[in-house]
Amino acid sequence: MKGNIFRGLGYLYQGLGLLFKPGIWPYVVVPLTINLILFSLIIAYAYQQFNFWIVSILDWLPGWLSFVDWLLWMTFGLFILFIVIFTFNLLANLIAAPFNGFLAEAVERYLVGEPSRQKPRTLAKEVLVSLVREVRKMGYYLPRALLLFLLGLIPFITPIAPLLWFLFGAWMMAIQYLDYPMDNNRISFGRMRLELQEQRLTPLGFGSGVLLVAMVPLLNLIIMPAAVAGATVCWVKELR
Repeated sequence: MKGNIFRGLGYLYQGLGLLFKPGIWPYVVVPLTINLILFSLIIAYAYQQFNFWIVSILDWLPGWLSFVDWLLWMTFGLFILFIVIFTFNLLANLIAAPFNGFLAEAVERYLVGEPSRQKPRTLAKEVLVSLVREVRKMGYYLPRALLLFLLGLIPFITPIAPLLWFLFGAWMMAIQYLDYPMDNNRISFGRMRLELQEQRLTPLGFGSGVLLVAMVPLLNLIIMPAAVAGATVCWVKELR
């Protein structure tokens, strides 16, 4: 596979360093505020419901799977953790998508001295286009997540299910955030996926870093703007 995992990880770090540069930091305020409010609400709800979800799922399983009970606890625990993370990211990005598009444009302008090659959109058009793109991402994510969940119920796949969830999560994070600079440059969703697949290891490295940071309390509050900035650096250096 083409690309470089460590180079992909480095783009997230570079994105973090760009957040407070002149011309960029004003676009960071709205995503940070949305993250703070939304993540607090989701974590509070998930904390209350976690045990109920786990017990309900285990009670639903047939008795012959009881010998892998501890593996199922780990699998479903990670599944719920990923659902919480992706729910947060999907909702946060759905709400903040137009602002993330402007943030990606500001970062690209800072890096290359000009915005995207296309005429900038108005806020109203940015909102509409962003909503359509976010719905397409959900349509891409949900059936694959369901398939992966069902595969995790197969006993000989259960032990590696956490690894599969992590790799899938990393890939989705790459798609989620690289979409902003590529959408600014009018790259279609289908073409974007093909271009990322050609350099698969670099997006996987970037997405892995985003996913890991998203699991760390407090740091996860700045992950959205940092990931948008880092994805834009990746776009400029790897794909533009």
